[in-house]
Amino acid sequence: MQALLDVYKIRQDFPILSRKLFDGKNLVYLDNAATTQKPKEVIDAISRYYSEYNANIHRAVYQIAEEATEEYEKTREKIRKFINARHSEEIIFTRNTTESINLVAYAWGGSNVKKGNKIILTEYEHHSNLVPWQVLGRTKGAKLNYLQVDNEGYISLEELDKIISITGEGKTKLITLSEMSNVLGTIFPVKELIKLAHDKKIPVLLDGAQSVPHMPTDVQDTDCDFLAFSAHKMLGPTGVGVLYVKKEILEKMNPFISGGDMIKEVHKENTIFNEIPYKFEGGTPNIADVIGFGAAIDYLNEIGMKNVREHEVKMTEYLMSKLTEIKSIKIYGPKRSEDRGGLVSFNIEGIHPHDCATILNDFGVAIRSGHHCAQVLMEKLDIVASSRASLYIYNTKEEIDILIDALNHARRIFKT
Repeated sequence: MQALLDVYKIRQDFPILSRKLFDGKNLVYLDNAATTQKPKEVIDAISRYYSEYNANIHRAVYQIAEEATEEYEKTREKIRKFINARHSEEIIFTRNTTESINLVAYAWGGSNVKKGNKIILTEYEHHSNLVPWQVLGRTKGAKLNYLQVDNEGYISLEELDKIISITGEGKTKLITLSEMSNVLGTIFPVKELIKLAHDKKIPVLLDGAQSVPHMPTDVQDTDCDFLAFSAHKMLGPTGVGVLYVKKEILEKMNPFISGGDMIKEVHKENTIFNEIPYKFEGGTPNIADVIGFGAAIDYLNEIGMKNVREHEVKMTEYLMSKLTEIKSIKIYGPKRSEDRGGLVSFNIEGIHPHDCATILNDFGVAIRSGHHCAQVLMEKLDIVASSRASLYIYNTKEEIDILIDALNHARRIFKT
């Protein structure tokens, strides 16, 4: 059995966390929902690629090219195991979650969504899991149906069942939702939703940008048809995304990007495409950062994703308890820490979120303020923006205390 997470030992692996900011202040990094910091193991893996075996992959037969190909494909297999996919061919590398979802909208949606069809999503979706479906809907004449979010950030399976029944047999072509909201933190019971959808032969796409980095993921257990997530939100580099697609679905999809490395044969009049997953990976990929992502997965596996989740539940409980002590604060999302990921969005009456974030910066505290690429949800909540503190494996109670002190300082400045 893996030992409980030793956060102070973990912090030693992250060079940026030892940085001193202006006036000698420590960096208190609480914007992990946007991107996480990188351990030395990831930085070193990228450096080794460029220093020792920088070469293109899948083409040449000389030694360093074969080494690069081997390390790149090792990451694909690591991802397969990490999410418990059946086949490595079900793992496609993209640039980010956004590109992964666009790939599905174009390569799957272009062939399967027709005029009059429905695509179901939620009111709390990130723009990356909303705008591609709007574009597809306008192109195909399909309609979007939104599952409503209640005052605590939950959505209803009963409402979903009702929407499916109203639209009629075969009309709903896809259900797509974030497994964990990037604003409310809500973790939705996707296994139950997917069973309901599959009973009516409707495929489901999960936006796992927030969920995969923070809790165990098992695509065979949830039985999702598509899963999209990003390396940079789970200790890996920017510029690497992952799309998981069930093999039987992927084999019927057309390519998204055409060109080098996604082909088997090219003639003047026709092209024979490569096998999956390479059929969907046109051009030279982000080799160095995919290899770096492999090191990030190794790091998370060493810690254990159950331990990651347990740490975040405890930290979120502490953060919520401290925030609720602040006068005139409004906290969004579920009250139970077990029902949310390691992030909390809030507003303090009389203080604009951007002003709040600016004052916190004077304390060395980094949080996110704004609409968090979820303006439909902002409209639902009747706000234009919020402040968001988001946690990860290296955050401590002491850092939360610094955040709370800074927030109280902001209140004194604005006399709220």
